[in-house]
Amino acid sequence: MAGKETNGGPAFSPSLDEKTSLENRASNGTVAVPTITVSALAKKSTKNWTNIRRGYEFGGPVGVVAMMTLFPLLMYYLWICLEFYDGRIVYPTSVDDVKSFLLRMIGHVRQHATPTWYTFNLFSGFVAYQLGIALILPGYIQEGLPVPSLNYKTLKYNCNALACWYFTIATVVVLHTTHLFRITEIIDNFARIMSVAMIYGWGVSIATYVWAVSTGNAMRMSGNLPYDFFMGAALNPRLGSVDLKMWAEVRIPWMLLFWISVSGGVKQYETYGYITPNMAFMMLATGLYINACCKGEECIPQTWDMFHEKWGFMVIFWNFATYCYSIIYMATHDPSKYRFSTPTYVALYTTLLTAYYIFDTSMAQKSRFRMQMQGSYQYRWTFPQLPWGTLKNPKYIQTAHGNRLLISGWWAYLRKPNYTADWTMSLTWGLVIGAASPIPYFYSVFFICVLIHRCGRDFERCAAKYGDDWVEYCGIVKWRFIPYVY
Repeated sequence: MAGKETNGGPAFSPSLDEKTSLENRASNGTVAVPTITVSALAKKSTKNWTNIRRGYEFGGPVGVVAMMTLFPLLMYYLWICLEFYDGRIVYPTSVDDVKSFLLRMIGHVRQHATPTWYTFNLFSGFVAYQLGIALILPGYIQEGLPVPSLNYKTLKYNCNALACWYFTIATVVVLHTTHLFRITEIIDNFARIMSVAMIYGWGVSIATYVWAVSTGNAMRMSGNLPYDFFMGAALNPRLGSVDLKMWAEVRIPWMLLFWISVSGGVKQYETYGYITPNMAFMMLATGLYINACCKGEECIPQTWDMFHEKWGFMVIFWNFATYCYSIIYMATHDPSKYRFSTPTYVALYTTLLTAYYIFDTSMAQKSRFRMQMQGSYQYRWTFPQLPWGTLKNPKYIQTAHGNRLLISGWWAYLRKPNYTADWTMSLTWGLVIGAASPIPYFYSVFFICVLIHRCGRDFERCAAKYGDDWVEYCGIVKWRFIPYVY
């Protein structure tokens, strides 16, 4: 299973260094086309795509400045509502109350979320540790897809996330049991750690942008500073053997989220003498996610994130500034506020596990299909390997461009089955506390907006790239990522 992918269609790009004979228009081999230089076609379609994407996204410079300003403030606001107002959405009740309301908000941040040297060192130590073991632990070497902006060069990735994940588990167990570092320190200092994480998000974004521009590694720039800073300037920044974009996507947010949930679970146990099924649910959910990202890391180089998306504030900030509202609510409220019946727990866990199975296997099907067509696929056993994760004799549409569009497995039913499953899991992260607070549902609402936007970006790109072949594909796979709805 691959790690979390946020974009990219079910397509495969063969090696674009070579001249490829496109023998079939479709996988049934009924229509022949002449021999074509795929690299020439790919470069032509890339140029066409660039031409139609001259306009700004996300509302342009004004929109991205608003997002970079308001999202950190929103994170503080939602945390304050959870921590000090019983999870209710609070707001000024009159114009006269605005000033006092803002002063209260600022007071909460100043008193409870101001970074300390302890929390700064704690977060910095975690980041440095993850980077250090990523540099030294052995891994599986995976070849990525040809990158158009690098003249169709393929990059090598040292996929050692699984080793780093297990190594981190062992380290935390030793630190906690020897009392060198109690895991509950994370949840007890959550707001201050969140502030440090946001500082890191900004700092890494600035450093990466300055490095890319000053060293000539910036690409696809609009010429507008705020917009380019948000979208990113560098595509594949590296430190030694570590691809920083892939490292940050896997090793920081999902690992942090898991340890926050474990910290909340231990806190509950020490407070009440037990861990609620709700908190256990979040420990399972976040554990499944980080393990999936690590065990299938070799699939990530095949994704849109690695292949095309630049490493800018849009990606970096959310890599570091992780939010986990249901965990925070459960760690700070009496379990009686969100206790369910046994059938409800069964339904909740069943939904999570079903969605996870579809997420895991759909991502594996697509990534391994790409590797199979590229000739770089090798079976790698990592736990757990789920049935139907690798397709045998997959069906596909052979495009005139040279790519192949997968129409087998889950990809025969939806254009984005991984999105459907991923969003369903995000929804359960809110459902786990029922109607106790609306704030934990923010993630799923935010995520569905992101997914719809990314669908639009990706499908527009595919329409320009594949032309009539994309029309044919859409006729076969009708639904995008919500069956019978979208």
